[in-house]
Amino acid sequence: MDLVLFDLDNTLLNGDSDFAWAQFLIGKGVLDREVQEAKNLAFYEQYKAGTLDIFEFLDFQLAPLARHSRTQLDAWHEEYLATMVRPMITDKARHLVDEQLARGALVAVVTATNAFVTGPIAREFGIPHLVATIPAQEGGAFTGKPRGMPAFKAGKIERTEAWLESLGLHFGGFARSWFYSDSHNDLPLMTRVTNPVAVDPDETLRAHAEGAHWPVISLR
Repeated sequence: MDLVLFDLDNTLLNGDSDFAWAQFLIGKGVLDREVQEAKNLAFYEQYKAGTLDIFEFLDFQLAPLARHSRTQLDAWHEEYLATMVRPMITDKARHLVDEQLARGALVAVVTATNAFVTGPIAREFGIPHLVATIPAQEGGAFTGKPRGMPAFKAGKIERTEAWLESLGLHFGGFARSWFYSDSHNDLPLMTRVTNPVAVDPDETLRAHAEGAHWPVISLR
């Protein structure tokens, strides 16, 4: 059995689910447009530049989850999935995922975006496993804080290894492993697998991939 890991934002999706979720809440009037939109844009630029403080960002991104009931959040997420996420899913992305699932690989989404936002998106693709930043809960309500290590940069390796261990598996048990990503932030995990693939990569990742002779593909 092979291991196949997919980044989500700007890889399987032609867009960023984290950024889009905040913009969705701004559009609903849940977040103040004047203040929150500027912050959302600033964090997104920091992410692309590789300078993002993940804990500062999570304070911003997870706070709305703590202010609303799970029933309300789930209802908003259904609308968000239909109006903002599904238009980001290309036929090429669906075909690649379906192809990997059909050949019997162990397939997971590995994303820094929190599991509340990304769980339904992974299910939309039919991907059975999700490795993501975990928003902490108490009594079924979100606290506004992450639980454990965020799945960001080297944290993706830590969380992926913990997930594999929970299945009684480990990286070394796979003769072949893949990780598909668009971002230089994912270089730690990309260098951990046997077959890294750059997908519509940013400039830094493209240069690294070309220098290392990694495949570069487009799902757009």
